[in-house]
Amino acid sequence: MRLLAELFLSFIRIGLFTFGGGYAMIPLIERVCVDKKKWISHEEMMNITVIAESTPGPIAVNCATYVGLKKKGLPGAAAATVGVVFPSFCILLLISFFFDRFLEIAWVASAFRGIKIAVGILIVDAAVRMLKKLPKKAAPICILLCSFGAMLLIDLFSLHVSTIVLLLAAAGVSLIVCLVKRQTGKGTQR
Repeated sequence: MRLLAELFLSFIRIGLFTFGGGYAMIPLIERVCVDKKKWISHEEMMNITVIAESTPGPIAVNCATYVGLKKKGLPGAAAATVGVVFPSFCILLLISFFFDRFLEIAWVASAFRGIKIAVGILIVDAAVRMLKKLPKKAAPICILLCSFGAMLLIDLFSLHVSTIVLLLAAAGVSLIVCLVKRQTGKGTQR
């Protein structure tokens, strides 16, 4: 029961003090779950981020669900998920009552401009942390650079290409590289 409460309270703090969605939450989730509580490893955090991005639903919710499930099964998954969602739900419920007048308040508008900048920094922080942990091998670096180049060209030329297509292409290239390595590994062992 204590671990369930700890999961709930940890993720409620993450949800309460993070603006900007899942990418902005990744550094906080990593700080709490990997560095402080040691519930998961850095490798698991990277895998969770990739899987959470590839599956339906918000990244933070998927990460919280995975960590909770790993630590305490289905009750842990529920506790962590409710914890990460609860603050946003309460804040949005409160804002919905006063939405029209809420955005007209000068200090609220200024706060949101500052929050936008902070969210961008948190997303860059998450990207830099993941880059540092990227295996220093040719295939992952090549896939990273090709994906970045493709995204840059798509943005510059305002092409309508889904990020899902890029994710599937990167996954396909990774699978091909894995199969080629497996085949060449078998050939050299004979």
